[in-house]
Formats: sequence, C-alpha cells, structure tokens
Amino acid sequence: MQDIHSSFADYASYHQTKGNKWFHRFGIPMIMLTLLGMLARVGITTIGGVRIDAGMLLIAVAVIYYLMLEWRLAIPMLVVSVAFYLLGGWMPMSVNVALFILGWIFQFIGHSVYEHKRPAFLKNVLHLLIGPLWILNDVIPVVK
Repeated sequence: MQDIHSSFADYASYHQTKGNKWFHRFGIPMIMLTLLGMLARVGITTIGGVRIDAGMLLIAVAVIYYLMLEWRLAIPMLVVSVAFYLLGGWMPMSVNVALFILGWIFQFIGHSVYEHKRPAFLKNVLHLLIGPLWILNDVIPVVK
C-alpha cells in the first residue's frame, strides 16, 4: 500500500489543469453525496435491531483505509461522510440519480476537455477513494 504522499502525487499527476481541478472539486463531492444517498437505501442486514446498509459499509471500509493513510484526514472525512450519508439519504432518489450522473459528467469534462488524460481510477481503482481525500486536503491542508 502506498503512503499518503505517494497516493496524492500519483492522483495529482492526473489532475494538473485548473479546469480539471475545478470540475473535480464539484463533481467528486456530488458523486460522494449521491452514492451514499443511494447506498443508504440498500439494506444488507440487521444487527441487534440496527439496520445496516451499503452506505454504512462503504463509509466503514473507506474510513479504515483512510486511517491507514492519514488519520488527520480520516477523522474529518468520517464527519463529511456521515453528513453526506444523512443528506443523501434524505434527498429523493431521483435527485440522487440526477446529481450522480452530473457529477460523473463533470469528471469526464475535466479529463476530456481540460486534462486530455484518462481518469486516474482507470489505472488504480483505489483512486476512487483517494479523490475525495485529495479534495478534503485542499479544504483542510494536512498533507503538504
């Protein structure tokens, strides 16, 4: 497993232009919000009377990965993830679907129009988890 500096450097190499970065700063949170909102509707099991859904599972797996990379970003990402989970779960499914599609359109506009480079996750699927952390690091600069 790469450390946070290597992961961010690899991810950043696919996101050099201002236009691509702009589209990602809006698209990634949109995708994250709506994905969690949609997954909140997918029940997995009930443990001790508590319903466990796919959104909770994704947050748990992502936060474990983030804790291994950089705990100072993992904690605020947990807070953001829970807020997105609650907001996305509250939003109508049709809004989640529409914003999810728009978020992906933003990603592909950024890469095709501005970056002229394939998305990083096509090389390394873990970049789907690195992207949100990279955006958060812009807001809360922990990793320099």
